Amino acid sequence: MFQKRICTKIVSLLLVIGCLMSEPVLAEKQKEPEAQTLYSKSCAMVDGDSGRLLYGKEAQTALPNASTTKILTCIVAMEQCKPDEVVTFSAKAASQPKVHLGAKKGEQFYMQDLWYGLMLESYNDCAYAIAEHVAGSAEKFAALMNEKAKKIGCTDSHFVTPNGLDAKDEQGEHHTTAYDLCRIMSYCAWKSPVSKQFLEVTQTRSHTFQSLEGTGYAVSNKNALLDMMDHVITGKTGYTSKAGYCYVAALEEGGRHYAIALLACGWPNHKNYKWSDAKTLFQYGMDAYHLYRGSEASMELPEIEIAQGCRKETLEEWATHAKLPVYVDTDITKLTFLKKDGDTAEIKKVLSDPISLPVKKGQTLGRVSYCMNGREIYSGKIKAEVSVKKWSPEKFFQIMWKEALLDK
Repeated sequence: MFQKRICTKIVSLLLVIGCLMSEPVLAEKQKEPEAQTLYSKSCAMVDGDSGRLLYGKEAQTALPNASTTKILTCIVAMEQCKPDEVVTFSAKAASQPKVHLGAKKGEQFYMQDLWYGLMLESYNDCAYAIAEHVAGSAEKFAALMNEKAKKIGCTDSHFVTPNGLDAKDEQGEHHTTAYDLCRIMSYCAWKSPVSKQFLEVTQTRSHTFQSLEGTGYAVSNKNALLDMMDHVITGKTGYTSKAGYCYVAALEEGGRHYAIALLACGWPNHKNYKWSDAKTLFQYGMDAYHLYRGSEASMELPEIEIAQGCRKETLEEWATHAKLPVYVDTDITKLTFLKKDGDTAEIKKVLSDPISLPVKKGQTLGRVSYCMNGREIYSGKIKAEVSVKKWSPEKFFQIMWKEALLDK
């Protein structure tokens, strides 16, 4: 009865917010920006920790994204290369259109210096040289980019070029969505093993370096929002005649992490639209959303009673059922959430139906979903703390006989 009750039903606990997280009092509610007041055709803002979409305007519409592509190019290269690796410009790399470093065929640079050219000045030739060095060709590097994007969680992105110039291949045109671009930025800024290195490069205001042949170069950061708005930690601009002005950025304040992406945010004569939209979204995010952390009580799970199970092989502890303690492999106490007034938190626990014996210690028995407004933002696996064997009359009498002999 216990097994049927527990193993065949979804246990959904609607938690009072005070149980899951401590609730601050907001002075006033911040209105969402109205879509028509934003210049971007498509934009998104996400919680940098959970990946939850906090605001969207055509956030999942596929569009070209120009040089915002380079954040993915950079993070793939940083994860696969050392800063002091020597990169040689091929004829193809040296022929990339403006904006470019202007390096000549055969000219050599340390990888780290090309990261600065890539991210501060958005040099197309640096992107191409990096791609060829990492993967052997731009086409093979694009495959690495798409593989990384899928691992990050992107659902509608396809990358063809390392520099974001408009192009297409057999799988389609180079594109992403504002939501996917936010996912990539969140990974670059906070989740990659080289996030610290990524931020160090993208926060640098200016950088000078030389090729191995001795030619000097100087680059300066074109991400003006770094100095226009407090707490902005990184960003990347982009433009092509097809994509329009694009922008992706991250902001961190008081433990809160926000990523925004703007696509098709104006064309020439309107290059400042992106700064306006970026400030509007970030300000809304900081005014409306507050940081919450999971509580230890939220992680408590009752023991599962398993019919026909036993945990011990001694007669006095033998029974026709066993209590199985379980745990969740994701500790909600270490997770953070961004939440505004009116949001509803929910924990859903789903156990396997049925739970078959024997059960091994550490075996997955179900999953837990942590949801906000009905959408999953975190998940974890429910696992067995101990092993449970199947009860049988034959085994019972074997142990009974064994203990009887020991008593003689």
